[in-house]
Amino acid sequence: MFSQLDKDIPAGVVLFLVALPLCLGIALASGAPLISGLISGVIGGLLIGVVSKSGTSVSGPAASVSAVVFLAIQDLGGFDIFLTALVIAGLFQLLFGILRAGLIADYIPTSIIKGLLAAIGIILILSQLKYAVGMELDHSRFSSFSEDYLENTWKMVTLFFQSFTPGSIILTLLSLFTLLFWDKTPLKNFKLFPPALVVVIMGVLLNFLFKYFIPGLYLDSHHLVNIPKVESLSSLITTPDFGVIGHMEIWTTAITIAVIASLSTLLNIEATDNIDPHKRKTPPNRELIAQGIGNTLSGLIGGIAITSVVVRSSVNIESGGQTKLVTILHGILLLLSVLFISSVINLIPLASLSAILLVVGYKLASVSLFRKMYAKGWSQFIPFVITIIAILLTDVLIGVLIGSALSVFFLLRNNYYNPFFIENTKLIQGEAIKLELSNEVSFLNRASIKNTLWNVPDHSKVIIDATFSHYIDLDVVEILRDFENTFAKEHDIDVNIIGLKESYNIGEEIDFVENSIQKEIQKSSPQEILDYLKEGNKNYAKGNLVSRRLRNKELTDFLSSSPLAVVVNCIDLREPLNMLLNTGIGELIPIRAAGNAVSRHIIQSIEIACRNQGARLILLMGNSGNSFVSEAIEAHTTKNPSHLTPLIKDALASETFKNYQENNSPENITDAITRFNLEFSKEKIIRQNTFIREQVITGNIGLASAFYNRKTASVEFSELFSAETIMKK
Repeated sequence: MFSQLDKDIPAGVVLFLVALPLCLGIALASGAPLISGLISGVIGGLLIGVVSKSGTSVSGPAASVSAVVFLAIQDLGGFDIFLTALVIAGLFQLLFGILRAGLIADYIPTSIIKGLLAAIGIILILSQLKYAVGMELDHSRFSSFSEDYLENTWKMVTLFFQSFTPGSIILTLLSLFTLLFWDKTPLKNFKLFPPALVVVIMGVLLNFLFKYFIPGLYLDSHHLVNIPKVESLSSLITTPDFGVIGHMEIWTTAITIAVIASLSTLLNIEATDNIDPHKRKTPPNRELIAQGIGNTLSGLIGGIAITSVVVRSSVNIESGGQTKLVTILHGILLLLSVLFISSVINLIPLASLSAILLVVGYKLASVSLFRKMYAKGWSQFIPFVITIIAILLTDVLIGVLIGSALSVFFLLRNNYYNPFFIENTKLIQGEAIKLELSNEVSFLNRASIKNTLWNVPDHSKVIIDATFSHYIDLDVVEILRDFENTFAKEHDIDVNIIGLKESYNIGEEIDFVENSIQKEIQKSSPQEILDYLKEGNKNYAKGNLVSRRLRNKELTDFLSSSPLAVVVNCIDLREPLNMLLNTGIGELIPIRAAGNAVSRHIIQSIEIACRNQGARLILLMGNSGNSFVSEAIEAHTTKNPSHLTPLIKDALASETFKNYQENNSPENITDAITRFNLEFSKEKIIRQNTFIREQVITGNIGLASAFYNRKTASVEFSELFSAETIMKK
């Protein structure tokens, strides 16, 4: 902890200067004595800083729980009663940490968390407006107008505007201007003078000027911070009223504070760890224990709720803080400020603090946040908005519960409508409707699956793929069987069910019907297979891939039928052919030939693939940027011997490349030679293998070439090698 003093001490000073006005401001927003904010800041720095194992997180009073504290003080009827609830909340947090509940934040939807923060931002803005304008409302002054509102409306409006304090309005506007434009000026480089501190100092100085030069704008003690004079430590401490501990409202408030403070802390340490340059991981359960201890003590001596605060944590990191000494040091400085400069702190105008909180509130509930949530769709936007409205109309815990319930509704709704992926798949024998079931299919999906299947057009071909499902409810299995055995037969629908596991205990093993597809594939022509591969690559280039996630034991299910094509490609092509051509498992036989230059052995392998395994198409496939061809060209250009020279010797010996190298880039030459090798290899196969030549002439086997462009992800296919071309040669 003391290994980086040269960085940690300056960072601790900067952090103190930022935290001081924030502690006062959060206490003001919470409706609590201002000294309570400083007490919480001291506890967050000293106690939590020691117990926590985070190197960057800084704790203290936070805007995220200020609304909870404000409502709790109002509802419970006193600050000392609130302190009792805070003590209990701290004990709950301690219990959360012991029970290892640190993962609780992972189960709260992001839309709810953002709705919570936005609602807190709105509450902050609304609660600070009266301080920003220096409003002094004496409700008794309005009671005399209650008999005749129409007649006295103008008097009421006049009285309302007379309740504003011009000095507060001026300070607020100047403070807002400073805070909003600070980062757009070179002043942002002065780290020792954060904008919040500048606003506070400016407020104090301007109020002095008002006193001596513009008395009408001067703010008296009613509009200034009021911390009691420190005569002894006991004068600062407010103790909780444990006499009300049996009231249900105390426990409800305690649970609310514990949950919101814990969620806020867990989210903040996650955000802080993300911006930590050393990427350290804060133990979440240890952090909950530290926060529980801190809030318990805060409740015992008159503080307000504490959480990890991402604003202070980010200041710590930006200031170069390396260890938790920074947060401990800032706690020490806060304590010294309470003990020795309370009279100076009492000179700070409330308008300056309210301006800081107005900016914080707007950042939590900005217009851009609403736009981003709206852009994410109704399933995110509606729970977000409802959470905000519910919190504003009720309280934080009820609002979060209402928003969470709505999120669960959308989750169930999406689960209802998305138990499968459906597409029209173009197979060799024609188009088929494919239903690919999700990983888990529950009884909640029963209705949507049935509605989909029972609306399949008559005379259709349907593939139901359960290969990727780890669990399928028996109700859903029964629907699949009813569709296959009854509805499909009555409506002349060709059904093929793939991948349903035996462990579902459906009573009998389902005999998967694959014969109709496989037989038609075997009867397909070479041209149909080539068109199939062309269509597959178009889908790949567009990102419309058919899923091929298979368990090992199920791979053999796809190898019982003949393959469609044998593909000869260079070993430089590392991309999987099944993806490039969007084909099924076992439909292609890959053979590798360096530089796409086929040898007698490779030609013999091609013959075996066609003669013995039934492949109907031979596809020679090259690719752009072939590294072996490029290296061979470089060796030839520099006249260095290379084992790769045989890959380009036929191309260089041809008439095509005699003057080609002079006017083209190395990339173009590489691709041109690759294309040459493809055409040369096609002719070589026809010349050297009688079986393939005869089969190509009769149309039983097709021969074509293809060139894969890595930049566009598309494949350029040639036409089939025609019998007329062979006869001419």
